[in-house]
Amino acid sequence: MRIALVHDYLMQGLRGAERVLAAIHELYPQAPVYTLLYDEEAMRPMCAGWEVRPSFLQRLPAARRLHRRLVPLMPRATESLPLQEFDLILSTSSAWVKSVRFRPDAVHLCFCHSPARFLWFWSEEYLATMPGGSVSRAVARRVLGRLRRWDRATCDRPTRYIANSRLVQGRIREYYGRDSALIYPPVETDRFLPEDRDEDYFLIVGALNPYKRVDLAVEACNRLGVPLVVIGEGPERERLQALAGPTVRVLGRCEEGEVEQYVARCRAFLMPQEEDFGIAAVEAQSAGRPVLAYAAGGALETVIENETGLFFPEQTPESLADALRRFERTPFDKRRIRENALRFGKERFQREYGEEVGRVVRAAGGALGD
Repeated sequence: MRIALVHDYLMQGLRGAERVLAAIHELYPQAPVYTLLYDEEAMRPMCAGWEVRPSFLQRLPAARRLHRRLVPLMPRATESLPLQEFDLILSTSSAWVKSVRFRPDAVHLCFCHSPARFLWFWSEEYLATMPGGSVSRAVARRVLGRLRRWDRATCDRPTRYIANSRLVQGRIREYYGRDSALIYPPVETDRFLPEDRDEDYFLIVGALNPYKRVDLAVEACNRLGVPLVVIGEGPERERLQALAGPTVRVLGRCEEGEVEQYVARCRAFLMPQEEDFGIAAVEAQSAGRPVLAYAAGGALETVIENETGLFFPEQTPESLADALRRFERTPFDKRRIRENALRFGKERFQREYGEEVGRVVRAAGGALGD
C-alpha cells in the first residue's frame, strides 16, 4: 500500500505529539511525512532522513516565525496537501490535519490528541492571550467561529479515530459525534531511568503555553520558598521569569540529556494543568519520581494516588501548595512508580497501533503489504 503520514506542524522540537509521530514513523519508515509547516533546525535530529513535505505555507515570508498569525489559512493549507496518490493516510492531529482530503477509496486513521482546544473549550482563554484591544479580539472571535464550523463540518473525513486517553474519547464523542479506539501514547521508558542521586528541587518540563498553568506552580513555590526548575519554551516564558522568586529557575529549552538528568534527580514532577494524557508526567514516573498533579484529565489515568503521586483538587496556588506540604510526609517507592510507567511503553504503543491499522484496513477491504 502507498502510505502517507500527516502531522499538524513540525516546528517546536520533541514534544509529546512529535514523539507519537516518531513512533509511528518507525513502523512505516518509507512513508513521506506531510505537514503544514516544518522547521528543520528545531526538529533535528528527530526528522533526519525523513522525507518531509510541508504545505504552501512554508513558502510565505517569515511563516515559521509568525505561524500563529496564519491560523485563518490553516484550513486551506490542510485541504491542499496532495494525498490523492495514497491508499492509507495515518495522521496525528490536535487541530488541523484530521480534515485532510483523500481519495474516496483510501483509508484515513487519525490519532487525535484532542479536538482543537482553542476552538472548543479554551477559546476564551486563547482570546485573552491575544495582543491588541477589544476590536482585534472581536475579529478573532469571528474567525474562531468560522474555524469551528469548518472543524465540525470536516470531522467525518477520517475513516477511524484513535484517542490518546479516555478524556479525549469523550471529547471526540461530544464535539464530533464519533466513537474512537483508545491507545495511550508511547513513553520512552528506556530513556528515563531511576537514579540514586536525589537533588532538592521540584520540576516542570513542557511547552510554556497559558493552558499549562505553570504560573500556579511558580506562585506556590514562591510562597513556600521551595526550589522549582522549569524547562521549556513558549509565549509564557517572559511572564514566568518575571513571576519567579529566588527559589525558581526558568531555564528555557535544554538538551535531551540535560532533561533526562533533571527528571531523574528531582524530588517530584509538577503537573498543574489538565492534560489530555501527559507524556512528561509518565516519563517522570519512569525515572521513579512521583507526580503532583491537578486532579483532572489524563493524570487520572496515569497517576495512582499515594502510590505514584498526589492529586490536588483545585487549580490554584493554594491547592498546589497544600499538595507540596503533603508530599513532605508521604513515602514513595521508586520501583513501584517505575512499574506503573512501564505499562505505557513504546513497544506496547506500536503493537496496539499496528493492530488498529490492520483492523481498519481489513474493514475497508484492503490488505497491508510487507
